[in-house]
Amino acid sequence: MNGSGEQVNREDFGFEERMRELLAEDAYTIRPSPAPYPAIRRRGLAERRRRVAVTGAALMTLAAVPVGAYAVAGGSGGRAADTAVPKPSVSAPHSSTAGSTGESTGGSASASSSGTQGDTTGGPARPVTDGQLLDGITFAQAADGLKECLSAEGGPPGSTADLGEAEDYRIILAIKSTGDSNDPGDGIYVTAVKKQRAGSWVLCSIKGGVASGISTGSSDAEAPGAGPVTVDINGGKLYQQSFTDKGDWKLPFRWGVIGTVEAPVARVTVSYGDGGPVTAALDHGWFVAAGLLNQQVTLAPHIKGYDGSGKLVYDSDEDGTYRRTLP
Repeated sequence: MNGSGEQVNREDFGFEERMRELLAEDAYTIRPSPAPYPAIRRRGLAERRRRVAVTGAALMTLAAVPVGAYAVAGGSGGRAADTAVPKPSVSAPHSSTAGSTGESTGGSASASSSGTQGDTTGGPARPVTDGQLLDGITFAQAADGLKECLSAEGGPPGSTADLGEAEDYRIILAIKSTGDSNDPGDGIYVTAVKKQRAGSWVLCSIKGGVASGISTGSSDAEAPGAGPVTVDINGGKLYQQSFTDKGDWKLPFRWGVIGTVEAPVARVTVSYGDGGPVTAALDHGWFVAAGLLNQQVTLAPHIKGYDGSGKLVYDSDEDGTYRRTLP
């Protein structure tokens, strides 16, 4: 009995040992292997590095895009420009329009060597003469300034405040602007007129490459009693400083005058302050003149228009709609 019982116990013990081994093997088979953490971490680090590299490349691309800035040089009576940019490849020549010598700036409707075609990239059209781009301002700088101004100051497309696109305009004057107590800091003024809307114009103020304001106007050439030459009073910003600085203007002062002309006007002259008459450029129905003022003034520019024979057909002193005295 005892011998047989011991044999049974040994067999039971062996069976239990075998079952334990089988269960242990099954448990290992069912349990998933531990996650390969080191490999996952390496892949995560590599992905983050790749994203950082792509983002960095995108930022470098954005940083490489040039930001427009506008330098004003020359013709400023020795006053330094407020902004600095790389020198333009071509500087606009200083036409006699810039001075007060009274010499002609090309007072005919025919195009000069600058041409009247628009910018090849769909920008604004050029002025008739190079003398309408003063103080070292190039056409490219004036065009960029106009685009910046229309984008910053215009309203949504189709709204009453929509000023249109740069290609809708012709630039007729670009000059240095002199800051005053009402609008500190020098910059540039870019004046442009609508190609398809007669008499409509914009005056953009650009400072440090950023649009700082815009004025708009429309000629009153069709108003009752209007003469063959008209000057919009809203364009007075071109030839006067703030009325709060009356009697204390910054000198020398770059001034400009624009307006419309009708037949039979063939020549326009503008006298201002101590300067002699300046012969204006005639540009697609507009007259454009500019000069340097070296003394304080109280009277607005004196404008005269002549026909093809030299006969005086317009005098602003006899125009009841023209404000002769500055505010």
